[in-house]
Amino acid sequence: MALRYCRRMTAGTHASGTTGFGQQLVTEALEAALSLPQRVPVFAIAGLQGTGKSTLAAQLASLAQAHGRRVAVLSIDDFYLTRAERERLARDVHPLLANRGPPGTHDLGLAAETLDRLLAGERTALPRFDKLADERAPTMQWPAVADRCDLVLLEGWFLKTPAQPADELRAPINALERDEDRDGSWRGWCNAALARDYPALWQRIDALWWLQGPGFEVVPEWRWQQERSLQAADPANVGGRTGMDRAQVARFVQLFERVSRQALRALPAIAERTIRLDAQRRPIL
Repeated sequence: MALRYCRRMTAGTHASGTTGFGQQLVTEALEAALSLPQRVPVFAIAGLQGTGKSTLAAQLASLAQAHGRRVAVLSIDDFYLTRAERERLARDVHPLLANRGPPGTHDLGLAAETLDRLLAGERTALPRFDKLADERAPTMQWPAVADRCDLVLLEGWFLKTPAQPADELRAPINALERDEDRDGSWRGWCNAALARDYPALWQRIDALWWLQGPGFEVVPEWRWQQERSLQAADPANVGGRTGMDRAQVARFVQLFERVSRQALRALPAIAERTIRLDAQRRPIL
């Protein structure tokens, strides 16, 4: 049975800067995924920015290919709202919602429809998001799955993270929240979206593995490494896709800090398995 590998995992997609995980861990993950009782299991990999979740997904897909399995690989990042949709939220709700990433900036209807079509074995176009252009890729560039898959891999930075209690939202946790969300309306809106809108998507996940780095403090450097890898994959700067400089990355990760810290607290008790990583992304045995 030939594999139809639905994502080419390259530096131009979700580069992490990591060279990959050991074969034993990859084998264990694939065995865990394929042992799930669902006809088409959805196996999720979560981890903060730069932990190597897309790298692990690529390794799983490659190993599955060697065993003749059909795999669809998705990222929660590919379901970001378009720039126009986020700009509308910025006008109507809060200016910070022009930025992709936090809860409330995803097209959850598209995500649910994509997963449901894959699980039903229907022909499915897989959305793609161009991070350098900060825009959803044209639909003509989306790869399509023609046949039923044996496995769906979904990776993302905050999969199955629960919302915070309202009283935890009062005090800002970084300069961005202090200076650009003084009344807490942005973080409150994102938290409400996380509580209200995302559980329906999380329910489609059959098992979750969580890659836990040493703390949020490593994320700015890891995300900067990601950004450099993305830019290196487009050295000709096609279409003005310039990406971010280091200062912009430092600000960007502050958009994710609150939910990232909530994930670090909550996901070890939610995930089927937690893989602890050191500052070099090496699993701690």
